[in-house]
Amino acid sequence: MKYFLGIEIGSGKIHLAVADETQTITEHIRRDVVPGNTAEDLRTQIEEVIDDLQTRYRFSSMCVGFGGPVDWRQGKTIQSYRIEGWKNFDLSDWLEDRLHCPSWVENDANLAALAEAIQGAGKNYATVFYLKIGHGIGGGLIQKGQIYHGARPGESEIGKIRLDRSGTTLESVASVRAIIQRIEEEVAKQPDGPLAQAVAAGQGVSYLIQALANGDSLAEQLLNETADQLAFALSHVVHLFHPDLIVLSGGVPELTEKLSQVIDQKLSTYVMEAFLPLPKIALAQLQDEAVVRGALLVARQNSYL
Repeated sequence: MKYFLGIEIGSGKIHLAVADETQTITEHIRRDVVPGNTAEDLRTQIEEVIDDLQTRYRFSSMCVGFGGPVDWRQGKTIQSYRIEGWKNFDLSDWLEDRLHCPSWVENDANLAALAEAIQGAGKNYATVFYLKIGHGIGGGLIQKGQIYHGARPGESEIGKIRLDRSGTTLESVASVRAIIQRIEEEVAKQPDGPLAQAVAAGQGVSYLIQALANGDSLAEQLLNETADQLAFALSHVVHLFHPDLIVLSGGVPELTEKLSQVIDQKLSTYVMEAFLPLPKIALAQLQDEAVVRGALLVARQNSYL
């Protein structure tokens, strides 16, 4: 039996998964990333888990999904936006020295997109665009079961799309971080209100979801403005790539679902009539397993090349 290893290296967690040649996952290992951890700290954690796994498995190949731009051909990380020590690091060689098997490096959103396209919401579609709303905003394009790579670093960085000439990016106005910032701005205006109490308790986004359910006008405004920005950015994706399906994912699934409903209504206002009907919009199915599942798919595919 062949075994494959998939790893996700994010800014908030490290996730490793083992699968056999039937793509059955036999083991998951998750570790939190402590604020202030460096790349070296994360490599130490990964090394400890790998050493333990190698007492039970001999891996045929592996793939890692990295939270930031990568040079996928050379197996190097270009940089991390949130963790120091990853700039131009040869991650593939580092892993091969420890695992003694071929290793591949991909952007994490690309791998999540691949998993959703093959095993999740996009199973019956040829061209799938994936967008994840988290601390930042990531994207990936899949065509006929393959990750679309452009020139180095070759990621579908939709979060970095500029929405105006002043430098406003999509993730600066529509990420979870941006939503929380907007909530905090409203709290400053009404420091004694229920929203301020929720933020003080660390429940700003949860409160927003509850406020939407209660028909709160401020919550509706925040939702509509965020969804409008996302719809505008996705209109560029439609004009350039004409995907069959757009998959939306997010660290707060309830918020993503509500945003998707508004995006579905607004997208047509930004797309030229000749490109109608619009691609279907679906919610991601694999959630926090998407990156490692995509990594396992790449590891298995490449092992037979």
